[in-house]
Amino acid sequence: MTLIITAVLFTAGLGALLALVIGATAKAFAVEADARVETVTEMLPGVNCGGCGFAGCADFAKAIVEGRTIPSQCPVSNPENIKRIAEYLGITAGEKEKVFAVVRCAGSCAVTVRSPYNGIGDCRSAALVAGGAKGCDFGCIGFATCARACPFDAIEMRDGLAVVHPDLCTGCGKCVETCPKNLIILAPAAVDVHVYCNSPEKGALKLKVCKTACIACRKCVKAADSENQMTINGFLVATNYSNPPISDLVEKAKCPTKALRLATKHAAGAYEGVLK
Repeated sequence: MTLIITAVLFTAGLGALLALVIGATAKAFAVEADARVETVTEMLPGVNCGGCGFAGCADFAKAIVEGRTIPSQCPVSNPENIKRIAEYLGITAGEKEKVFAVVRCAGSCAVTVRSPYNGIGDCRSAALVAGGAKGCDFGCIGFATCARACPFDAIEMRDGLAVVHPDLCTGCGKCVETCPKNLIILAPAAVDVHVYCNSPEKGALKLKVCKTACIACRKCVKAADSENQMTINGFLVATNYSNPPISDLVEKAKCPTKALRLATKHAAGAYEGVLK
């Protein structure tokens, strides 16, 4: 009986001693939390999209408070919230150019050569196995992996093609990370003219598998207001986002395959059926 009591007292004493040691250690090494971080976090959208370059809204708020970034780096916050955060912290909101995602492909099922595919309906899985059901090895696979990754429902799957709605896209970049073909880029939201093709192959080879491929005919290059508004890389033309053309280029160039498009009209379905 005495042995039991002694063991109980010893255990209780040891527990109390350890508690004191842990408490003293925690106090000695405690890091005071900055209340401003929590306040700024509450002012942010809370979607944790990662478009700011940080792990989430709380991490981004901490970076703002510590002066490692600016409030306008958040692609989702509206101007009012960004201003509130800046005024609360007594800092400059800063400016960031608004961007949106562009899927550089116009190859819907209606205009591409297709082959049977019975694999997993995921773009990354299909890219590892057979590249999906479309004949173009550089185009949109069409299994909606990017659409599922978008936190803002800005990507619509239309006849096997991912189509971005510029008015809904915040430029968070989630879709860019998920596309196994590296088709998606973040372009300035102020630019409306884009080449919806990513294939570097010769025009004749492209047309065998896709009717909307860029064949590098250079009509858009010649129709542009200056020679460097459209860039040429081998057999593929692209918009020069550092010196972009204005919207009337699409009408002036009269691209024979309709690879040159306005993002706003592309999203609205204005080019559907034009090659049928």
